[in-house]
Amino acid sequence: MALLQRMEVLLAMGLVMMQLLLRGAAAAAGKVPAVIVFGDSTADTGNNNFIQTLFKGNYPPYGRDFAGGVATGRLSNGRLAADFVSEALGLPPVVPAYLDPGHGIHRLASGVSFASAGSGLDDVTAQILSAVTLPRQIHHFKEYKARLRRAKGDAAANHTVTHSLYIFSVGASDFLGNYLLYPIRRRRFTLPEYEAYLVGAAEAAVRAVHGLGARRVRVLGLPPLGCLPLLRTLNLDGPGSCSRRHNMVALRFNRRLRALAWKLNFELPGAQVAYVDQYRLFEAMTDRPWEYGFENSVRGCCGTGYVEAGVLCSLNSALTCDNADKHVFFDAVHPSERAYEMVAKAILNATPHMLK
Repeated sequence: MALLQRMEVLLAMGLVMMQLLLRGAAAAAGKVPAVIVFGDSTADTGNNNFIQTLFKGNYPPYGRDFAGGVATGRLSNGRLAADFVSEALGLPPVVPAYLDPGHGIHRLASGVSFASAGSGLDDVTAQILSAVTLPRQIHHFKEYKARLRRAKGDAAANHTVTHSLYIFSVGASDFLGNYLLYPIRRRRFTLPEYEAYLVGAAEAAVRAVHGLGARRVRVLGLPPLGCLPLLRTLNLDGPGSCSRRHNMVALRFNRRLRALAWKLNFELPGAQVAYVDQYRLFEAMTDRPWEYGFENSVRGCCGTGYVEAGVLCSLNSALTCDNADKHVFFDAVHPSERAYEMVAKAILNATPHMLK
C-alpha cells in the first residue's frame, strides 16, 4: 500500500512537472523577439538625426530625463511609448533607430524604429519637413529583414519577423502639419475625402508589412488634437480651451481606423491587428490629470508651454519646468515621458479586433 501511495505521489509530481514544462515552452514560444516601429515624431527614436531635416530632437532640453541626460532625437524629455513597450516585454529598455550607423544588425534584432519625425500617412506630409515617408520606412523594413537573414539565417529571421510586435504611430502630422495648415491638400480633398485617403494609406502600410511577414500589429489612433497645448493657444474661438473642430477631426478619423482593424483581421491570414484608443486615454489625462499623477495638462513643460516645439524649445530652455513628470505634455505638441508610459500600457493591453 505504501509503495502504491509513493507511486501515486511520484506520478502526480511528474504531471505537475510536465505542466510546468509545457507552460514554460508555451511562454517561450509566445515571447516577442522584437518591437518594430513605424511612424512620426511620437515614434522616432533618432532617425531624423541622420537625414537632412530641421525637425530633430537632438538638443536640450529634449532627453534631459533620458539615461545620462542625452538628447537622442526623441521629442520628449525621456523615453517614448515604444521604449516602454520593449522593456515590458523583457527586451532592451530602448528601441534603437534604424538609420543610426552605431547600431549593427545584432542590436537591431531585438527592436528597431523606422519612424521619422514629421512623417505621415500622406507622402506630401513627410515632404514638407523632409522626413522619411511611410513607404520608405517599409522599404527600410524590407532591408532589415534581408540583413537579419544574412546575419542569423532564414529560420531565425523568419521567427523574428513573424513573432515581433509592430507599432504604427502616425497620422497627426497629416492634419496638423499638412491639411489644416497648408492649402495643398485642401485643393484636392474635402476633409472627409482626406480622412478616407489617409485610412487607405494606413491599410496599404499594414498590408505591406503583413506581406513581409508581420502578424501582431498595433495601430494607434489620434489623441484629442484640439487639446494639444499649441492648438489651445491657437484656438481663436476659445483661447486656452480645446479646439472642438480638431477634436472632431480626430474622432472621425479614429472611427475609420478602428473599422480598418476589423477589416484587416478578417481579410489577412493570421493577422492580429489591434486599434489602440489614444483619444480616450489623453482625454482622461487632460480632463482629470490628478488621477494619473499629473498637475498640468494645459501647458507643456518646455519654455512657456504654449507654442514651443522643436528648436523653439531650445531657445526658451531657461523657462522649462523643473519636473516634467507633472506635465502631460513636454512641449506644445509632444507628450512627456510619463504620458508615453501610459500610452505603452494601452498598447500592451490592446486586444485584436477579430472577426474570424
